[in-house]
Amino acid sequence: MPILFYDGRCGLCARSVHWVLAHERADRSLRFAPLQGRIAAAALAGEAALATPDSVVWHEPGADGDPPLTLVKSDAVLRVWLYVGGPWRLAAWLGRPIPRVLRDRIYDLVARHRHRLSPGPACLVPTPTQRPRFLEL
Repeated sequence: MPILFYDGRCGLCARSVHWVLAHERADRSLRFAPLQGRIAAAALAGEAALATPDSVVWHEPGADGDPPLTLVKSDAVLRVWLYVGGPWRLAAWLGRPIPRVLRDRIYDLVARHRHRLSPGPACLVPTPTQRPRFLEL
């Protein structure tokens, strides 16, 4: 099952996770974990550059000996939009042809100012039905 790693100390990131939960499709297969946790450390071991709190990370373990799929920054955001579906799937397909370097520059600009864009606590309180999908809180 895919895992979305997010900055557990970021209000904008917490709100983004809530947004995914509110808009996701019916299968609800995505799991969530903070980048600062032990699960992120284990899943992203050997990929230290990926485990930075200024990036969202989409991680799917490999099946049948295949390597895992790990996406960061704008690639991870586009994958989240595909997962959510509906009009967001179209947005992901429209965003894909934009060169990654340009998408990542926009992502980095938002990431650099994320604490100012969404001031306040990074409180992530899942409902009882959502709680099992959070690998760490």
